[in-house]
Amino acid sequence: MISFHYETDFKLEDNSQLSEWISETILEENRKEGEINYIFCSDDYLHQLNVDFLSHDTFTDIISFDYSVGKELHGDIYISVDRVKENASDFDVDFKDELARVMIHGILHYCGYKDKAAKDKEVMRTKEDYYLVKRL
Repeated sequence: MISFHYETDFKLEDNSQLSEWISETILEENRKEGEINYIFCSDDYLHQLNVDFLSHDTFTDIISFDYSVGKELHGDIYISVDRVKENASDFDVDFKDELARVMIHGILHYCGYKDKAAKDKEVMRTKEDYYLVKRL
């Protein structure tokens, strides 16, 4: 089950469409959907999580806590709406598109994709692009 929670005034407009798209992505990746929580928050909120849990004193757009068991995906995906807005502006893309990219990025991590090495980043970006097209 995919759930959306808010620690900020931001609210998604298309919950059911996004849930369906995420569920289809999970199935296409040969995984099973478990309990996945998206928590939308501010830069400050996510920064504090980054410091407290990852010892990173930096801003980020997403932090995902993966509680998956085998191929059944479970986890909490925290997304800074502030950071997504700024990134959308920096990359000259629509906010909704950047938000969708970040949302699916968390799911792809749960599916085993990494993004630390250059080659891994390339694979991750290709997967994000592939699923973003399917969202339309």
